[in-house]
Amino acid sequence: MKIAVVGTGYVGLVAGACLADLGNEVICVDVDEKKIAALRQGKIPIYEPGLEELVAKNAREKRIFFTVDSAKAIRESRIIFIAVGTPQGKDGSADLKHVFQVAETIGRNANEPKIVVDKSTVPVGTSRKVRELIMKHSKHNVEVVSNPEFLREGSAVRDFMEPDRVVIGATSEEAGKAIYDLYRPLECGILVTTPESAELIKYASNAFLATKISFINEIANLSELVGADINEVAKGMGLDVRIGKHFLNAGCGYGGSCFPKDVQAIQKIAKDKNYPLEIVEATEKVNARQKLVPVQKLNKEFSSLKGKKIVLLGLAFKPNTDDMREASSIEIANALVKQGAAVVAVDPIARENAKKILKGIAYSDSVYEAAKGADAIVLVTEWNEFLELDFEKIAKEMKSKIIVDGRNVYDREKLISLGFKYYGIGR
Repeated sequence: MKIAVVGTGYVGLVAGACLADLGNEVICVDVDEKKIAALRQGKIPIYEPGLEELVAKNAREKRIFFTVDSAKAIRESRIIFIAVGTPQGKDGSADLKHVFQVAETIGRNANEPKIVVDKSTVPVGTSRKVRELIMKHSKHNVEVVSNPEFLREGSAVRDFMEPDRVVIGATSEEAGKAIYDLYRPLECGILVTTPESAELIKYASNAFLATKISFINEIANLSELVGADINEVAKGMGLDVRIGKHFLNAGCGYGGSCFPKDVQAIQKIAKDKNYPLEIVEATEKVNARQKLVPVQKLNKEFSSLKGKKIVLLGLAFKPNTDDMREASSIEIANALVKQGAAVVAVDPIARENAKKILKGIAYSDSVYEAAKGADAIVLVTEWNEFLELDFEKIAKEMKSKIIVDGRNVYDREKLISLGFKYYGIGR
């Protein structure tokens, strides 16, 4: 099958590479000439484990190509994926200008009946609007299918190739079947729905997971007040099959490109229908508060943070990505700098992206170097590199042996035995 994927951002590039690996001929399109030139040379603009190798393999086997010529790619492809960004507007809604620009381009260049797959995260009703816009400019019938993505940064390639489910929202039986057949090799559950249901499934799924995170963080804060251990509480909850163990890890809040944006977007969709989502609104408020919990713990320990050297372990919003969008580290670092602390950050991947966002902090390549003379260490992102540190060595380097474990990954008793004062989340 000949497929065009318009947009070579996170979703588009992963989808394009994986679809090529399934045996399709894929043309990836972008307006950014420098990005396309780099991709042709095998340079991947994002950090995602396994993606660079997958692109290189399919480029060698001539199944994936990169171009800025959207018109040619559209004419040569039977199926066209829209995978452009839908940035958050000031009111929390998704900005669809890029989606609509692609739709107009498809309409003007469709030389035969086409199937357009909306892969971008869009509000309910967008697929029908996209088709209307395409048909204003097209002489040929073009069907539009909603196919939301459920990729997690850091495991996106695996998520695409081994998905929990694929959701296809279609009004045309023929178009729905064509996309069903495209995903059939994955041997997963494939759900065919209306476009509206497919679009809402994406937002509802992320809002629910975000709510689960904020809920366990609320219980973590309560655990501290009553003398319970959130790790034990979460384990006990997770053993109930109705609840499940996933997303019950207490910490210093969620971030990234999906949860914060989608939580706000679904609120905007509901408000437009005069139905406020009070639980989702609370989820967002709890998360904003949770991000600053590590700073609150430091404020309890020190009468003043002015001049204190604080080491942040991890900057990315989660491990195995360089994504800094809505990362907890931003709120933590800014709050510490505002209070006059000397902040030193260590992150194996996200450092360069962090420099574009964070001001007034220093960086180090080594945890052990950063620990020299430090008053406290705060774990923000649970990179593998930080999980098995030599804390005996670190203890000798620090001025004050304070550990704030923002992800509850360290052995509290071991650290206490080494002379550290340990602060966890809900412990």
